[in-house]
Amino acid sequence: MSHFFKICYPPVLALATTFALAASAHAAPYQAVQMDKSRVGFSFKQMGVSVDGRFAKFTPQISFDPAKPEQTKASIEIDLASIDTGSDEADQEVVGKSWFNTSAFPKALFVAKQVKQTAPNVYEVLGTLTIKGRARDIKVAMKHTPQGAQGLLSGSFTLQRADYAIGEGMWSKFDVVANDIQVSFQLTAIAGK
Repeated sequence: MSHFFKICYPPVLALATTFALAASAHAAPYQAVQMDKSRVGFSFKQMGVSVDGRFAKFTPQISFDPAKPEQTKASIEIDLASIDTGSDEADQEVVGKSWFNTSAFPKALFVAKQVKQTAPNVYEVLGTLTIKGRARDIKVAMKHTPQGAQGLLSGSFTLQRADYAIGEGMWSKFDVVANDIQVSFQLTAIAGK
């Protein structure tokens, strides 16, 4: 038995050490976001044609440890006037009163309330999204891709614009602009000290 132990122990020890190193490879939680490597985008259908865009200005706050997701604190504030649909005319239209009404509601805000792991490097984020003074709870599937001291946090969710009065009056019907808006994000998170 001792001979078996001597033969098997070194590989078992090496394997255990490898797992321990892998688990501790990301010892510090993510505490900041590298903005030039991060993006918040969206897509929707207009008259059946897919339209993609992004928000150029957003402010994320994050404290996320992949090993302790229940301790996560995260929020993201989006400057709605920074919308980029690829069309200056559309950008000017969508900040108006019928759409985002940025003069009264300049920001959208998402605040995470609960984060739980559902698979390796996959998390379910429950939070509140507020647009135009209307708050709704949403669920977001988020993937964590480790990249050394950094990590890519990516995900998407679908919102119904009618829930937030995005497109009022003649735009409240969905014959021209669909109700479903797909929102996606890629945040390059940086580990704290």
